[in-house]
Amino acid sequence: MAVLPQELAGVVVLFHDSRRLVKGEPRDLLAERSMASCAHAVAEALQSKGYRAALVSLAGEVEDLARQYPPTEWVVFNLVDGGEGRLFEEARVAWALEAMGYCFTGARGDALALTTHKGRTKSLLAQHGIPTPPWRIVQHEDELRDEADLGLGYPVIVKPMAEDGSVGVEYPAVAHSLAEVRRRVAYMRQTYRQASLVEEFIAGREFNAALWGEPPELLPLAEIDFSAFPDPYQRIVSYAAKWEEGSFEYQHTPAVYNTLHDDTLRSAISSVAVAVWEIIGCEGYARVDMRVSEEGMPYVIEVNCNPDIAPDAGFFRAAAQAGLSYADMVEHILEIAWQGRHTYDRVSDRSRRVKYTPHHPAGRRLYRRRGTVRPGAVVPVPERR
Repeated sequence: MAVLPQELAGVVVLFHDSRRLVKGEPRDLLAERSMASCAHAVAEALQSKGYRAALVSLAGEVEDLARQYPPTEWVVFNLVDGGEGRLFEEARVAWALEAMGYCFTGARGDALALTTHKGRTKSLLAQHGIPTPPWRIVQHEDELRDEADLGLGYPVIVKPMAEDGSVGVEYPAVAHSLAEVRRRVAYMRQTYRQASLVEEFIAGREFNAALWGEPPELLPLAEIDFSAFPDPYQRIVSYAAKWEEGSFEYQHTPAVYNTLHDDTLRSAISSVAVAVWEIIGCEGYARVDMRVSEEGMPYVIEVNCNPDIAPDAGFFRAAAQAGLSYADMVEHILEIAWQGRHTYDRVSDRSRRVKYTPHHPAGRRLYRRRGTVRPGAVVPVPERR
């Protein structure tokens, strides 16, 4: 056992095993239930490395965890996601784990809450000069009476404000007229009970940048192969492409590697990904998704704290490209959490100060961490025509 001291009892692999949904489509339960199989894979990986792993499904309140698994004796491998589709449940659980004193894997509640709210994420990134497609939030379809109300160039993509895993994203999400936008906004309001993020659609290549560690290390870049889709407006990673194994989309949107031969573009994607990590305040592991325009500009379209780490998910594929086995990846995520246990308000004010960057909302006027990224200094954002 190379990571945890022997006096600790072991690792709690914490997850939600959702059996119902409080909102959304019935098919969305596929994404919710996937975390149960991921938790079993993580527990098996930890056991293969010699750890005692306790699988715990969060059926009740997270506060009850400390009764059987006290934070002085157990580390939490946090795989809690939506929890029956509840909004911001992932962030709430992380906040509770922190308040109870657990050392746990992945991001803190603040970063999880921020990246769940797509509008707040985009606003913060834009403040720091990170390229992200022009966008607006629409609460109700009646806000859009004419084209001037939308204020964006077509086509646009309409997403639910606070979902992940491509929930609510299908081909009708790419809209070419105001009527199509209105229909999709109404669908999000009625089905997912939330506002819509409407952003200009970047019809270009899509890359996933997986990062982990402290300082963040980039794993090999993945590109989504959309070659089976002649229509550029169907080239999206839809819900079916992520979760429905029998679908055409799932079978024809593979992640491929070693496709980026442009050193300038690779450098731009890498620098944007690291800057996003620091601005958001990511910890543990994360994934930044980007679309590259015809002009070669990488636009951030999603930031995923605690992305899916199942054996068939993109994060492990990137780790495998770097030569790691699944058990190696799982153990390294645990190691990152354990090594960083004293860097978040647990030892001294000095520890907190060196943790944050000047980009992070909690780090303004505090010490820089290596000081290599400045707001607005990543890549210039060209004017959209």
